Amino acid sequence: MTVWDDLVGQDRVQEQLAAAARDADALVTSVSDGKPLDQGSKMTHAWLFTGPPGSGRSTAARAFAAALQCTSPDRALGGVPGCGFCDGCHTSLIGTHADVQVIRTDLLSIGVKETRDLVRRAQLSPAVGRWQVIVMEDADRLTEGAGNVLLKAVEEPAPRTVWMLCAPSLEDVLPTIRSRCRHLTLSTPPVEAVADVLIRRDGIDPERAHAAARATQGHIGRARRLATDERARARRAAVLKVPLRVADVGGCLKAAQELIDTATDDAKQMAEEVDAKETEDLKAALGGVAGGRMPRGTAGAMKELEDKQKRRKTRTQRDSLDLALTELTGFYRDVLALQLGSKLAIANADVQDSLDRIAESSTPAQTLRRIESVFACREAMDRNVAPLLAVEAMTMALRAG
Repeated sequence: MTVWDDLVGQDRVQEQLAAAARDADALVTSVSDGKPLDQGSKMTHAWLFTGPPGSGRSTAARAFAAALQCTSPDRALGGVPGCGFCDGCHTSLIGTHADVQVIRTDLLSIGVKETRDLVRRAQLSPAVGRWQVIVMEDADRLTEGAGNVLLKAVEEPAPRTVWMLCAPSLEDVLPTIRSRCRHLTLSTPPVEAVADVLIRRDGIDPERAHAAARATQGHIGRARRLATDERARARRAAVLKVPLRVADVGGCLKAAQELIDTATDDAKQMAEEVDAKETEDLKAALGGVAGGRMPRGTAGAMKELEDKQKRRKTRTQRDSLDLALTELTGFYRDVLALQLGSKLAIANADVQDSLDRIAESSTPAQTLRRIESVFACREAMDRNVAPLLAVEAMTMALRAG
């Protein structure tokens, strides 16, 4: 199993990264042997991975990081770096390699302080590996100030440091940063390829794997969760009933409240799993005694943790709501396909009766307006409109058509 096996449906990107990994391996060898560097190298110090959600941006970045750290002896015989078995590949993929730092945030943004810490780390030489690699999975969440801090590091990188930034699109990254990165654009993987991975790697029943891949329209992570998590299937089923529940004002308001409650419950469940352990670990680190008072001077650290947990809970709630809106968009996309007689594959075939009912009782123009109302809801929440107000406005718009 090579490091590229989890990169589904991205053959062109895989070829580019494999070529860069070969040149990077040759570059390190040339430096150690005192040979001149190849000026035509496909390797560079900063990469920007873009693509729609579920395309595998962070998977590609982590696989590339592992290939750069590969120490397989087969490389000397012409083998491609990224064997997947050596210590460099294995520790990079599981997140324990000393020279591979993966940055992902549970918060709404990545601030200046965190970015400065990364920039300082980027100036260090590799401790045990061949490269110092920093993978930023949410580069689109950098604040403007944090982006300006990062710019300097990308402009003047350390000799053996590689930055890998991941974002949905080029527009989500500051122009000054993206102009200094090599771009790799990933596409949504085919449904069949996603289903094959679920069957082959996760041992999921073929019928369920195909249904999950089709329902999530090629989003690998969501497909895996939908195929393995009963709560995820129940939540999706509730969301797909919304179009049938907005026949009157009362139904609109109730449906909106239930969507908010579900997102809040998801955030609460995740918080309960993480917050308690974080709090206990910090108390122990600060010298606190179980059941006793905290030492003097530690209130600031505890308050900072509470604020972080609160921001993470808000992010989780918004992500859950965003997923529900994505599923609603997919529902109305299927309705529009039926109304126009398109041969496009239906993603939500498990609710075919509901699709037929909505398609027969409305026009394509109404369906398009409903899709636009879902987009408007997402934009409103991006502008920090109260989630309940935004969702209520959307459900009322769905009713009006």
